[in-house]
Amino acid sequence: MHQLLALFLTVLTPVFLVVAVGYLAAPRLQIEARTMSKVSYYILAPAFVFNIFSDASIQGYLALRMAAFNIAVTTGCVLVAMLAARLMGRPGPIVAAFVLVAAFGNAANFGLPIIQFKLGEEALVPASVYFLVLNVYGFVVGVTAAAWNRGGALDAIRSLVKTPAILAVIPAISVNWLNLEIPLSLERGVGLLAVALIPLMLLTLGMQLATMGRPNLNASVTVASMVRIVVGPALAFALAALFGLTGIDRGAGIIQASMPSAVFAVLIALEYALVPSFVTTTVLVS
Repeated sequence: MHQLLALFLTVLTPVFLVVAVGYLAAPRLQIEARTMSKVSYYILAPAFVFNIFSDASIQGYLALRMAAFNIAVTTGCVLVAMLAARLMGRPGPIVAAFVLVAAFGNAANFGLPIIQFKLGEEALVPASVYFLVLNVYGFVVGVTAAAWNRGGALDAIRSLVKTPAILAVIPAISVNWLNLEIPLSLERGVGLLAVALIPLMLLTLGMQLATMGRPNLNASVTVASMVRIVVGPALAFALAALFGLTGIDRGAGIIQASMPSAVFAVLIALEYALVPSFVTTTVLVS
């Protein structure tokens, strides 16, 4: 019980405090969540991805198994979310939103601290691998779903290949694999932008909540939230042995699969006008 209380106070409470600051600041300072989300989506997110990927230390075969496990679990969540939305008779935009929130788990500001707290410092290496895969795959699936709903397959493909965070993966991996040295001034500049992403995303979440008024807690929000926090860990428990994961690699993978929906989903929903009020409420509830 003491550990659970400490986890809430040291990991979760600061996150909700930042969201609350955004909620209180938006109407008083007349700041639009849309403007903040564009800064995060087009500037900070690619810097964040580049900063992580360009310096990541990943062991080949194990990383491939961990990536495959992660993709399998997330794909399972996406399929369950899509099926649930269809069975509930929800329209296309809501179905796409179900997919979006299922594809993006909060592996960063929730997942990494919880894993460090529970499994120790050595677990941060596999946790980071899961985090990298979850972010790239989440952007691929989330942007595709949002753009497909708006304009069909061609628009989805065009939007996907133009997504800043995905484009940043290519130079980042090139720097990593070729062991290239980045000029110190550039490295520090990108690093400053990268560390600004998570707090700005949380502020944006709070501002979006302030603009939409009282959250509409309905059956769709409940079911979409449950896909992330129930189906995700259930699939992770079931599939870990299939991919040969044991010890802290298994533990870190299950914890990351159990995370709620990420604020990244809100950024994509705002950028593509994909029922942002529903996505924002689901992210908060989960």
